[in-house]
Amino acid sequence: MADKGSHALPETIFQAPGVQLYGDIRFAAGVSVWPNAVMRAESHYIEIGSFSNVQDFAMIHVGGAASIIGDYCSITHHSTVHGATIGNNCLLGIGVTIMDGAVIGDNSIVAGHTIVIEGSRIPANSVVAGVPGKVVAQRNNYVSNKLNAMAYHENALAYAKGHHRRWSDPDYAGLMATWKTQFEQEIEASA
Repeated sequence: MADKGSHALPETIFQAPGVQLYGDIRFAAGVSVWPNAVMRAESHYIEIGSFSNVQDFAMIHVGGAASIIGDYCSITHHSTVHGATIGNNCLLGIGVTIMDGAVIGDNSIVAGHTIVIEGSRIPANSVVAGVPGKVVAQRNNYVSNKLNAMAYHENALAYAKGHHRRWSDPDYAGLMATWKTQFEQEIEASA
């Protein structure tokens, strides 16, 4: 059971059963937190940006600093973020560990089971893999990562209504295609 003090969830947030929240946790609009995720902020704070998702069994804890997750991020199943900063539009694969003081740049992907060691600086638009994590490719993952985040947002809206099969609905593929086009246009406009 979580204390509801400084992190009472806004109505625009989806929180699945089994989530445990302790301490100073700050949520932006559109966030979803999935079954059995745990967040603890006894000293610093945890901040989760707009439309980001923290998936099943993920763990976010503070270390020597706050843990900050940007907008449109996916912190996937069994991932751990410990006193680190994750930029906007990032995807952490299954079982990833990001350690104290690490910074992951915008639009990056950290491959499943990667361990990003303390103090690492990962530039924007990176693909990181390995133990310890190293940049293995450079590419802008803005579209795919933002699309993944919006898929979870759409799923959260459905789950909040008791609908657990949103991704199989007939209109879902068309919605995702529309968002993909929008995100591609955003990239073109920023170039």
